[in-house]
Amino acid sequence: MEITNSGIILDTLKKYWGYGSFLSFQEKAIQSILDDNDTLTVLPTGGGKSICFQVPAVILPGTAVVISPLISLMKDQVDALKEVGIESECINSSQDRETNAAVAGRLRSGALKLLYISPEMLMTDYMQGMLKAIKVSFFAIDEAHCISHWGHDFRAEYRKLYLIKEIFPGMKIHAFTATATKEVQNDIIRELKLKDPHVYLGNVDRPNLIYRMNRKQGDGFDQIVEILGAHKKQAGIIYCLKRADVDSISANLNKAGFKSLPYHAGLTDEERKENQNKFSTEKTDIIVATIAFGMGIDRSNVRFIIHAAMPKSIEHYQQETGRAGRDGLPAYCYLYYSNRDMIIWEFIFGKSGASEMMYEKLKEMYAFCSIPQCRHAFLTTYFGQKFEVPGCKACDFCLQEIDSIDNAGDLARKILKGIIDVRERFGAEHVANILAGKVTDNITKWRHENLPSFASLASETKFAVRSMIDQLLAQRYLVRNGEYFTISLTEEGRKLLEGAADPLLTRPVEGKKKKQLEKKRSKAMEKEWGDIDTALFEALRALRLSLADKKHIPSYLVFTDKTLIDLSKKKPKTLEEMKDIFGIGETKLRQYGKIFLEAIKENGK
Repeated sequence: MEITNSGIILDTLKKYWGYGSFLSFQEKAIQSILDDNDTLTVLPTGGGKSICFQVPAVILPGTAVVISPLISLMKDQVDALKEVGIESECINSSQDRETNAAVAGRLRSGALKLLYISPEMLMTDYMQGMLKAIKVSFFAIDEAHCISHWGHDFRAEYRKLYLIKEIFPGMKIHAFTATATKEVQNDIIRELKLKDPHVYLGNVDRPNLIYRMNRKQGDGFDQIVEILGAHKKQAGIIYCLKRADVDSISANLNKAGFKSLPYHAGLTDEERKENQNKFSTEKTDIIVATIAFGMGIDRSNVRFIIHAAMPKSIEHYQQETGRAGRDGLPAYCYLYYSNRDMIIWEFIFGKSGASEMMYEKLKEMYAFCSIPQCRHAFLTTYFGQKFEVPGCKACDFCLQEIDSIDNAGDLARKILKGIIDVRERFGAEHVANILAGKVTDNITKWRHENLPSFASLASETKFAVRSMIDQLLAQRYLVRNGEYFTISLTEEGRKLLEGAADPLLTRPVEGKKKKQLEKKRSKAMEKEWGDIDTALFEALRALRLSLADKKHIPSYLVFTDKTLIDLSKKKPKTLEEMKDIFGIGETKLRQYGKIFLEAIKENGK
């Protein structure tokens, strides 16, 4: 069945979702599904991947089957579809037998437009028999990067999905993911046996995310508290490297007056489920978590992500920061890293027998943190796309929040000479103390206060010198060696020493300039609210929470923050005027229109 009338597509989008236009590549991907092609669509988080298969599922006869990796992910999507008036269900192990049987009955009767199941459920004779007995419009594979060994969330059960083509001859498959390098894209196409697929690659860049990299000071807790102070009453996720860090940071934040909940694999299933639910339903705004918390989190108004330690790959960083700003509004991503993070990951890799590829990905991540450059350009280039914007104005580098060093070559050579002075037999911390002129017990023990390089960078802070060493490591002028992590020069480092290379170095912003910078950031965040009636917005937010509680669903499924902001700006007085508000389709207008109009009348200025 070919449907080429784009008016039908747009009318469906407006009727159910209340959107008046498509995001990049959405309409092309939808049309391709309606034209009966296999497809692979890569769109960034917040780019509207789900719309790409949900719209054609509504238009086409039959039921679309969506393969999803997590129960929480499929539940949220089903709840969201029901909120806009689309008949959808899921069958999974979290539901009792009676519920699953009732869903099966509705499926057989042809009442469902979308059915969400896990790959394991699809492989059962029970499910295959049921799907063969009905009209299946197509299969959609959500989070398709899970199928690839090159991906960051590889799941063995996804590898069996190639059987769809054998079990359901002639069936079309549509794969969707937010994060996929060229290797992952090729793996998805090959493993799913997609036939002449139409491939749609959206712009990987998320221009509404503001990226900031900072060297960690001490355990980084004071830096986290400083950020939370700038994001009061806003939702955010703090990612940690280890479970122990999650527990200690969460406990200390609660003591400091910031209500937070922990999330990691060491908690019981019930604790994790409860804490995730409290975050999704806005009972708490801060989650402190390991990377176990991520996929399946659809709260649209996450305004900030803090990485208390460096992730192990660019792919993981992209996925985790992708939880922020899904509503398209500005969101902030802060990463606090240290050389110790690199050492911990290398230790973990060594114990787990990680591939050389994982070590290379780790080095790329470290370079992303350490090398002074446009963060948006780095990420875009990493995923194989061109970044042609001359300054993104949405990262610490382009916002001139880090101090670039003009005489970087001279400072770098002083650092290299200091390393040679100790015969390349000591670690970065010891070398930094020598260069900064700090007399420590170890300096005295080895009589290194008598070295020619001692205090050669005394005009710089010890913290700045240590940061520069890390930057030279990231640019591969230096390398760490052995179990004691001594540092030595690489071949490129020796060229630099001879003046035949040109490094990039920055120094941390400190003192008066740092305070001025914080004030500037605060003003920029306030400006984002522009002409929004903030008192009305908060009143509508409270109403949204109340309505969501009664239905036992996350608040954003009632209305997103973007919808509340549009309501607070335009203050519609009639249901007819409300039709022009972003994100309000026919079903939501019937359900919530009069209630919100009354609230606007009572609370608007």
